[in-house]
Amino acid sequence: MTSTYAARLVGVARRLQAQLERRRARDAGQIGVLALGLFVLATMLVLGAIDVTAAQLVRMRLLDAADSAALDAADSLDEAAAYAGGVLDQLVITDESVASAASAHLARTPVPSGITSWSVLPDTGTSDGATAVVTIQGTATLPMSGWVLESLGGSVTITVTSRARATLG
Repeated sequence: MTSTYAARLVGVARRLQAQLERRRARDAGQIGVLALGLFVLATMLVLGAIDVTAAQLVRMRLLDAADSAALDAADSLDEAAAYAGGVLDQLVITDESVASAASAHLARTPVPSGITSWSVLPDTGTSDGATAVVTIQGTATLPMSGWVLESLGGSVTITVTSRARATLG
């Protein structure tokens, strides 16, 4: 009876081993597809992170340019208004003086890397006659997916606004 029982156990073990071998043969190559999918996903995440970082750097460069243009525009005295009303505790600036000073400042500033074009927007001016508000819009170049956007006819446009005030004394 013991040998019959042992023979049955051997038979069951062989059947189980045959089933496992069939399953392994059926699953062969599946890990390769999974690994390829994970590699593509990880690559897309890395390339996306590089483009987001490049866009953030362009934004910071535009903000630097807007800050310096706003500081320059805050010092741009509107001579006609100053002669008419005088200068008390702050410089008198107008929308026109702020826009022309900001445009002149941007024209003499070299375009930083990563930016293909930039311009001063029409809403540049002053809200209270003392604070210069400068809005600059620039087009960013993305290193990884920029060519895809260009082929589709699009680009990444970034707009920044900066304020400055010049007080006397």
